[in-house]
Amino acid sequence: MNTTQSSSSSLLVSEAFLKRRAFWNVVSRYLLLAAALASIFVTVGIVYVLVSESLPFFQHVSILDFLTDTQWTPMFANAHFGVMTLVSATLTVAGIALGVAIPAGIGLAIYLSEYASNRVREVVKPFLELLEGVPTVVYGFFALLFVTPLLQTFIPSLSGFNLLAPGIVMGIMILPYTASVSEDAMRSVPMHLREAGYALGYSRFRVATHIVIPAALSGITAACILGMSRAVGETMVVAIAAGQNPRFGFDPTEGAATITSFIVQMAMGDLPHGTIAYQSVFAAGLVLFIITLIFNILGFYLRRRFREVY
Repeated sequence: MNTTQSSSSSLLVSEAFLKRRAFWNVVSRYLLLAAALASIFVTVGIVYVLVSESLPFFQHVSILDFLTDTQWTPMFANAHFGVMTLVSATLTVAGIALGVAIPAGIGLAIYLSEYASNRVREVVKPFLELLEGVPTVVYGFFALLFVTPLLQTFIPSLSGFNLLAPGIVMGIMILPYTASVSEDAMRSVPMHLREAGYALGYSRFRVATHIVIPAALSGITAACILGMSRAVGETMVVAIAAGQNPRFGFDPTEGAATITSFIVQMAMGDLPHGTIAYQSVFAAGLVLFIITLIFNILGFYLRRRFREVY
């Protein structure tokens, strides 16, 4: 009799446990679905705001003039809206930053992945994380007050506001992203591939450059795209050190206004809602969004193209 009651109680407890588990599984699934949909909702909301605010702008300014004019003077009486003026400065600064961050980041990743001991890696990694935590305003004043005077000793004609100094500082700023992601990709390469290279008589550096890097190319590409997106969207460094005078051209020794610095400049002013100058902020933001989207699509394609399957 006691055995029968005990078996019935155990069965009831098991059924209750299974029901609770099934309930929480359903709740967890819908919570995770809501989290995924929230990111989609935010993205759609951003696109809606940019497009809805930009449409009235393009009713006054033709897309052809917007893309071909080489002047950007939205606050002048004779207003010009050539966004390529802002785009040229944005791409120049981002190109300089990538020219600093990619070689240094990949080199540092090779060292941490293939050469450094665990003890050295435990020392270097916190310093990289420390660079990530420095406020961008600090980087901006560092570029303006330290890097620019330093560069002027080698380039006397360098302007006080220029694109070279913030580009170099932004390269240092995004270095932790490129180095960390690249190192993670290299360390995920199976050891037997390295051993095969050593068996063929390769040196450690040759193994790193001819085996590890090609095998980790998808991750390295992701690091470069992440760094590019970070550089294109950076605001405070260029707003402080690059100047806010829109100028078309790719000369890094002169100052210019990027898309983000123009948005900051307009946001700090008192723009009446609904004016053409107000709407130009959203048009510039839409261009920045499209540039970032293009780089992310390119990164997705390259990751798919060079992904290795082990």
